Amino acid sequence: MLLAFDTATELVSVALYDGTDVVAERSSTQPMKHGEHLAPLIDEVLRDAGVDRLDLTAVAVGVGPGPFTGLRVGIVTARTLAHVLEIPVYGVCTLDVLALEAVATGAVEGPFLVATDARRKEVYLASYDAGGARIEGPVVVKPAEVATAAPVVGRGPGLYPEQFPTSVGPQRPGAGWLARAVAGERVELLDPEPLYLRRPDAVATAERKPVS
Repeated sequence: MLLAFDTATELVSVALYDGTDVVAERSSTQPMKHGEHLAPLIDEVLRDAGVDRLDLTAVAVGVGPGPFTGLRVGIVTARTLAHVLEIPVYGVCTLDVLALEAVATGAVEGPFLVATDARRKEVYLASYDAGGARIEGPVVVKPAEVATAAPVVGRGPGLYPEQFPTSVGPQRPGAGWLARAVAGERVELLDPEPLYLRRPDAVATAERKPVS
């Protein structure tokens, strides 16, 4: 049993794969509630499938790129589960999951891009060949610098329609496709380390000097 979840976007997605296909999948409906929603969604998915945590044999987690807080919640949870249950944990680039779904569902037929929201009027971007293999990226960039009429998967076209007029495929990553990607080794499997691409907004303050 493979438990998969992604917290790299504003919504949390969790799924369970039984060795043949996805048997349960849930997503949050409120944005930016990663810490509050991930654990309950995991419990709900396991309950939906009638599975105990002890039945899990592996964990898969989306490693971004994405915001600092969301990625930290997902990756720490994945590492903790894997450590406690003594099972392997696999990381996957979130943009690769979107690319896989786009190809598998026939949303794209040739080379394409994946662009997700990086906030600050920027996107996380990667390019893919017709089979869904990543060619370049991921990078964080302003849409105007990479404007294209080529097909673009993800939320980028919805946020920046003038720069990405050809919207195709899924907008958000689904944990079901993350699970299929890992189970079939259809994407590059990574260590569970976050792909931030930029420094976190919160930085430590300078150490205070002692008062003399």
